[in-house]
Amino acid sequence: MSDLTIQPNVHVTLDYDLRADDGELLDASEGEGGEPIRYIHGYGMLVPGLEAALVGLRTGDERDIVVPAEAGYGERDEALVLEIERSEFPEPDAVEEGDEFVAESPDGDEVVMNVIEVKGAAVVVDANHPLAGMTLHYKVKVREVREATADEVERAAADLDEAHEHVHGPDCDHDHDHEPVALGRKLN
Repeated sequence: MSDLTIQPNVHVTLDYDLRADDGELLDASEGEGGEPIRYIHGYGMLVPGLEAALVGLRTGDERDIVVPAEAGYGERDEALVLEIERSEFPEPDAVEEGDEFVAESPDGDEVVMNVIEVKGAAVVVDANHPLAGMTLHYKVKVREVREATADEVERAAADLDEAHEHVHGPDCDHDHDHEPVALGRKLN
């Protein structure tokens, strides 16, 4: 076992359970379709509170880590709940509650939104991250800590640069292969 600790420019592999305040399991590396988190430390690849709490851990270490909303996905912002005319969607008749799509803001940024209600000619969407406003409870086990290769560090740095231009950051797993929808008006 290595004495290398989690610090900038190391490659980390860890297993995790992520739970809400009420104990509901939100995600896990051991769950269906789950896999360990693999990342280069120090490049904003994890929520800030989790990344900060991992510093100094070694291979084999286990920790319970509580990340408040402001150090996770941020507080929920009701200004990000918008109403968009159904006609603004590429396939207006196909829009359904639960759909996810990419919208383009007036300044050209892409924002992932979830359809929360379809009502007649209007669609209500939410641009908050699904975990915004939540305190996150992680149980982590560090599987491996090793020096990152030069290529891994270079790729992580490039992803960090790109994250400044993308709302969800380098670990975004949303499908962006569709036409962006113009942002609608704020609900009152």
